[in-house]
Amino acid sequence: MTQLPGLLDTEAIRKDFPILDRQVHDGRKLVYLDNAATSQKPRQVLDALSEYYERYNANVHRGVHVLAEEATALYEGARDKVAAFINAPSRDEVIFTKNASESLNLVANMLGWADEPYRVDSETEIVITEMEHHSNIVPWQLLSQRTGAKLKWFGLTDDGRLDLSNIDEIITEKTKIVSFVLVSNILGTVNPVEAIVRRAQEVGALVCIDASQAAPHMPMDVQALQADFVAFTGHKMCGPTGIGVLWGRQELLEDLPPFLGGGEMIETVSMHSSTYAPAPHKFEAGTPPIAQAVGLGAAIDYLSAIGMDKILAHEHAITEYAVRRLTEVPDLRIIGPATAEDRGAAISFTLGDIHPHDVGQVLDEQGIAVRVGHHCARPVCLRYGIPATTRASFYLYSTPAEIDALVDGLEHVRNFFG
Repeated sequence: MTQLPGLLDTEAIRKDFPILDRQVHDGRKLVYLDNAATSQKPRQVLDALSEYYERYNANVHRGVHVLAEEATALYEGARDKVAAFINAPSRDEVIFTKNASESLNLVANMLGWADEPYRVDSETEIVITEMEHHSNIVPWQLLSQRTGAKLKWFGLTDDGRLDLSNIDEIITEKTKIVSFVLVSNILGTVNPVEAIVRRAQEVGALVCIDASQAAPHMPMDVQALQADFVAFTGHKMCGPTGIGVLWGRQELLEDLPPFLGGGEMIETVSMHSSTYAPAPHKFEAGTPPIAQAVGLGAAIDYLSAIGMDKILAHEHAITEYAVRRLTEVPDLRIIGPATAEDRGAAISFTLGDIHPHDVGQVLDEQGIAVRVGHHCARPVCLRYGIPATTRASFYLYSTPAEIDALVDGLEHVRNFFG
């Protein structure tokens, strides 16, 4: 068995994840390498969800009966856990959404409806990057179309990094918002936050960071990032689907208008006008994702008990090993940084002229789960002249043996297609 420095006790950790014991395709052991799409869930999270529905299920905040009070305590307790997990200055800066996509759409719509000095209009510019997930492209395209704002973006270098050589021309005095991914879901690139934030602050632009591929894998400190908004999702970090987070600076949340209207987000309502509740409730219209928030809180407890610094070290060791082994495969081309430095735990690649969908299908027949396609990052595929990629992505329970299985599986793919 391959031994690598910095690895977690994966044998013990994997016992917490029932699905990892599954066998597929006539008894083949499941090798799950699709964690950038969604992570698996430990028993602690599954149990928290079951316990909530079995013992505490009720709507939150306004009920005076015991179940409502207990459900409210669990829901708001999850907010406290998220705030501590990301080192937010205030729990009131944590907004629950249904996913990171909704969080990013929330920011875009707040700015589109805002008064000065935050309003985005035909005189302003919006800056993103060419490596964004569609969730951090389309909302800004929609906002630009609606307001007449100019959409600009940083391009990519040949080795899968942001080209910041023209940063002063991309981020200008007209820029109102700079929104970019911390860790690319397709390239694995970890972006230079400090340089981008520094330039944005020089011109007075707001900064929004998509941390969907960062929050599950490394310590998160929104104060150190110095961003104005940070978005991430629960299902990629051992939590359930249907729960996302938007963190925003409190003074911004107080000044910006709500995106969705309805129950819970109001103070008073008449037939003529309404006033709004303070943040975060101003941005959480209707019945929120209560059980999902409880599950996310349990996931944060689980990850925190292991230690995000230890998870980061484990994934770095696994990714370094994966890069080394994959470069041994003939005709394999890694799309993105070719070393484990400054990259996250996702590796996209092509294999000769074999279509990625065929690669994924043959791997699946061997029990190896990877992701194929453009990974909601089609501009990246266009930039590198490829139709799609195969992506293997790792997490705290990934093992060197699974990397070896992937490499053996790719050799089988090559033999299968001659």
